[in-house]
Amino acid sequence: MTSRRFFLGAIALATAGLLSLPPLAAAAADIRVVTSGAFTEAYKILIPIYEQASGHKVISAFGASIGNAPDSIPSRFARGEKFDLVILSEGGLEALVKTGKVTAGSRIDLARSQIGAAVRKGTPKPDISTVEALKQTLLNAKSVAYSASASGTYLSEDLFPKLGVADQLKVTGKKIMSERVGAVVARGDAELGFQQVSELIYFKELDMVGTLPAEVQQTIFFSAGLVDGAEQKDAALHLARFLASPAVAEIVRQTGLDPVAAKPAAAGR
Repeated sequence: MTSRRFFLGAIALATAGLLSLPPLAAAAADIRVVTSGAFTEAYKILIPIYEQASGHKVISAFGASIGNAPDSIPSRFARGEKFDLVILSEGGLEALVKTGKVTAGSRIDLARSQIGAAVRKGTPKPDISTVEALKQTLLNAKSVAYSASASGTYLSEDLFPKLGVADQLKVTGKKIMSERVGAVVARGDAELGFQQVSELIYFKELDMVGTLPAEVQQTIFFSAGLVDGAEQKDAALHLARFLASPAVAEIVRQTGLDPVAAKPAAAGR
């Protein structure tokens, strides 16, 4: 587990990084944000830091990047829910740009994410270290949970057919809606679960098996975009730049993501 000392240092660095951004001329604002699961853990750590240092209040909602679950980001927009900033997978963001929900050219990349696998703590860890081992593990598993969002769409529509296991997964696969795959595996409702690493490592009841082999891995950018017609445009962009800044890179990395921003150089260099 990450030490308290690390987080205290990281929080101080993040706060300093926020204060180094160009200041906002406007008074304190309420910024409405909706974010997808992969960035959630980093988001939950960073938003209180931002609120305390900036004076703004962030009103948060959460949902899957894609899909038609009631709380998914596309469903929220379809219902007419109002936001200033959206954080989700690159594919989901581009889809919102095409439909005019997100302002074209406003994309700010925050982090890269990879797909991993996990089992309930104390149970045997299967081998997914090679493509052939992954295939055999999928064929042997009694039940396999995967997300209804970006990672699960890749698995079910691309990877499972490519590996020749799609028919087997029609029987043993479980597409998980409106909750994290880790929760399903943790309570024993699935033997093996696949999702973004940043969503799986949150669960203390799980043991990480590893990430997909490089040959079949899907690396996804998670990005922020300005919602078209945002009431707090300047404040939303200010928040997005903070979440993408080098000052918060180590916090983002500790939540299982690969931050886009470079780590700040040490003092005196």
